[in-house]
Amino acid sequence: MIQLGRIAFERPAVMGVLNVTPDSFSDGGRFVSLDAAVREAEQMAAAGAAIVDVGGESTRPGAGAIDDQEELDRVIPVIAALASNLDTPISIDTSKPRVMREAIAAGAVLINDVCALGADGAMQAAVELQQPVCLMHMQGEPRTMQEEPHYNNVVADVAEFLADRVGQCVASGLSEDLIMVDPGFGFGKTANHNIELLANLRQLKQLGRPLLIGVSRKSTLGVLTGRDIDQRLPASLAAAVLAVDRGADIVRAHDVGATVDALKVARVIGEADRQQ
Repeated sequence: MIQLGRIAFERPAVMGVLNVTPDSFSDGGRFVSLDAAVREAEQMAAAGAAIVDVGGESTRPGAGAIDDQEELDRVIPVIAALASNLDTPISIDTSKPRVMREAIAAGAVLINDVCALGADGAMQAAVELQQPVCLMHMQGEPRTMQEEPHYNNVVADVAEFLADRVGQCVASGLSEDLIMVDPGFGFGKTANHNIELLANLRQLKQLGRPLLIGVSRKSTLGVLTGRDIDQRLPASLAAAVLAVDRGADIVRAHDVGATVDALKVARVIGEADRQQ
């Protein structure tokens, strides 16, 4: 069981990706209308998503920034509609303090921040809200993060960053039991960095916080398989299963039903193996 404040999930859980953006790397433009977004979220919930993650600003490499109001215009109607129609918890994927506050007011119950509350005012907003937060590691920022990323030791560097951010959150007044962490696959990392992180994911479990991973359709899978984005489902499922085997608690995925099924099979076989 994963416990984050008042939210509880059976482990492993699947977080469904709902991008209400025109330019996300995988599904940009598909769910920009309210009706399409609500239908997709309903399908995710029916397929077994433990949480639906709503994002209004693309964080793909090279993506352009948008202002608070544009992001709010994209996400708030969707969150309000989902909160009133779905039992599934809603997450807001944002780094902006104003968006965090208004999304929580509209019905979101978790903040998923690729900047780990590093933006001006974000830490203060999270402390005031006292809602579950996911802190992600990213080297650089989305516009430039893939320009020659470098680490002394990617696993150790990511672990050190996340430990430091957890410590700063707690010192600022955010309850530790509200925090989970994400190593940030693909965010300022080469394919080799991502492979090394996934292979050594167990080291991040030493942080003592629930671990979220997002490898769905990522470019590293394209490097390994030679497949385009819309042909990476098998690779995404393999990466998800391997991540959970190495300690991931929550898998963020575009293909919710397939990921839920893959993790069910892996969980049952893992449990049978441990009983021998």
